[in-house]
Amino acid sequence: MTRFGLNGATTGEAVGLEADLRLAAAAGYQGVELRDTKIERYLAAGGTLEAARALARTLGLEVYTVNALEDATLRTGEALARVVERGRLLARWARALDCPAIVAVPSFLPPDGLSATEVRARTVAALRALVAGTAESGVRVGFEFLGFPTCSVNTLRAARDVLDELGEARVGLVIDAFHFYVGGSRLEDLDGLDDERLLIVHLDDAEAGAPSALGDAQRLLPGLGVIPLAPLIERIRRTGYGGPYSLELFRPEYWARDPAALAREGLERMRRYVA
Repeated sequence: MTRFGLNGATTGEAVGLEADLRLAAAAGYQGVELRDTKIERYLAAGGTLEAARALARTLGLEVYTVNALEDATLRTGEALARVVERGRLLARWARALDCPAIVAVPSFLPPDGLSATEVRARTVAALRALVAGTAESGVRVGFEFLGFPTCSVNTLRAARDVLDELGEARVGLVIDAFHFYVGGSRLEDLDGLDDERLLIVHLDDAEAGAPSALGDAQRLLPGLGVIPLAPLIERIRRTGYGGPYSLELFRPEYWARDPAALAREGLERMRRYVA
């Protein structure tokens, strides 16, 4: 059976961790992706990871990922050490939640830019440090390329090249339909991808317009935009991928909606394409 997840970014920061779990279960999702900021607020308010794990189990939900470790790949020295420490914290949370992976996203390019060779070298080094720093937890790291022009790794091909050079089984890929589209990734870039390397797929759509000019606020529910989702999903299926599809939207207009209705519509729309 195809599994579907609700990413906490979809409901916005006004909706907390516990509410996300209950919304996902009520709408019929099989799992959730928990935002690190929501976990922090939940813990600060007196919640515990044990209680969150118990609630997820009671509701019949898996926790697919804890996300996200941002600006994770171009840091060096003490700045990189802080990234690794943050990653270690997210990994401990994930382990306590019976969650198999954390998500890390690449850094944006500095104003004066970097060569492709330097980007890859620093990205590989940072991910290697993150893998070493999170080894005790045993959880995997999902590397999610961002399609924005100023992101240091913005295509699936570039992300695959990084992972090929890294050669670490605990690091896999996260593919987001929005980032796949705005960064100009090609369907052929999925060919030959080992399905064990693909940890989760984010489903979303995008407004019309120059793809490179689109931002997170232009994300739409699947089927309401211009991304050719059907061929993308079909190509992903050819890899043998059997993991979850998760609804990840960062649209402020949606955050003002009834979150329960939004969650239900999102699941219905994902099912039209995947199930």
